[in-house]
Amino acid sequence: MPITKGFRALVAEATAQITTYSVEQVRERLGTDPRLQLVDIRDVRELERDDTVPGALHAPRGMLEFWVDPESPYFKPVFADESKEFVLFCGAGWRSALATKALRDMGMNNVAHIDGGFAAWTRADAPTETLEAHKARHDARKAS
Repeated sequence: MPITKGFRALVAEATAQITTYSVEQVRERLGTDPRLQLVDIRDVRELERDDTVPGALHAPRGMLEFWVDPESPYFKPVFADESKEFVLFCGAGWRSALATKALRDMGMNNVAHIDGGFAAWTRADAPTETLEAHKARHDARKAS
């Protein structure tokens, strides 16, 4: 069966309906805007290989809708915080555009994504941290 609508068309349709930020826009808010919650939706193997953004919440793309929905047995309460703006990123900005659209379709209005994803983030020499440092910071916050 031939594909009648490719991923590029799906991403373009999603992008037309969601909020998209540049790396610079997000970087300006990083560490100064308490509303900003970055969400890394990449697979854990990508984080192990390529690092992540300091302070980002890791929510794998395959679980995102389940973590957001309060009716799901996998619900994560962090996503119920309406004071936050959840800004998603992936490797190139394609998965995060589709994921942002899916969350908007679910009723979340406080969600956006980063144009170009983590690749654009690293090209801009924006701050990153290893997965090990990320886990250590997360564990330290949980312990305090």
